[in-house]
Amino acid sequence: MDPQTLSESERALYDTIKARYAVAFEPLRVREHQLYLLKCTDLEQILDGKDPLKDVSAFPFWIKLWEAAIVLSEFIAGMPCEGEAGLLELGAGLGAPGLTAAAAGYTVTLSDYDEMILDFERINAAASHLTNVRFMMLDWLNPPEMERYDVILGAEILFRKEFFAPLLGIFRKALKPGGVIYLAHDAKRSSLGPFLKMAEQEYRIAAMPRKLKSLEQDKTILLTRLQPRH
Repeated sequence: MDPQTLSESERALYDTIKARYAVAFEPLRVREHQLYLLKCTDLEQILDGKDPLKDVSAFPFWIKLWEAAIVLSEFIAGMPCEGEAGLLELGAGLGAPGLTAAAAGYTVTLSDYDEMILDFERINAAASHLTNVRFMMLDWLNPPEMERYDVILGAEILFRKEFFAPLLGIFRKALKPGGVIYLAHDAKRSSLGPFLKMAEQEYRIAAMPRKLKSLEQDKTILLTRLQPRH
């Protein structure tokens, strides 16, 4: 992907990011959809001296294209968009699932907690030639007034147990009546079971394992559907 082809505003964002970090575009093909994701190629620049082995919260989870995000992207690419369905991706990071949804016809909002992450998402949407995407700063602990969406997506967003209750609060605020939530996580993620146990009081839950083959090792990703009980 040639950065010179970006529009003026996204090119300015790209130039600002490139001045601070080593970055490169990575193509991602999801069925018939071609995405281009700007990624940092030097993790140490982002960590800025922090040690994620001592404090897991120091790890910038958004920087990685997680296997779960690829599985969720494949899933949403195969789920037809009915009418003008609105879709929210939580903790979007690089935005692969949400951008795939936009390519499939959904009206998409990508959300995350930091303006720089949103800038990466803006560049990725522009590089992928997608215009039906909006971007929202979203602090789960202090959410703003929100519109409601037909579909909510999240890939690898259950890292910290203290965010479980706030996340359920976001679901209540942001999901339309009759809407559906799709989550994707590594099946070995220890926090997944406790979260689903908490969520099952309000949601009917169905889980579908998906195998993802890689050069390192095969991964089992658990794709989970949550639908409100009432």
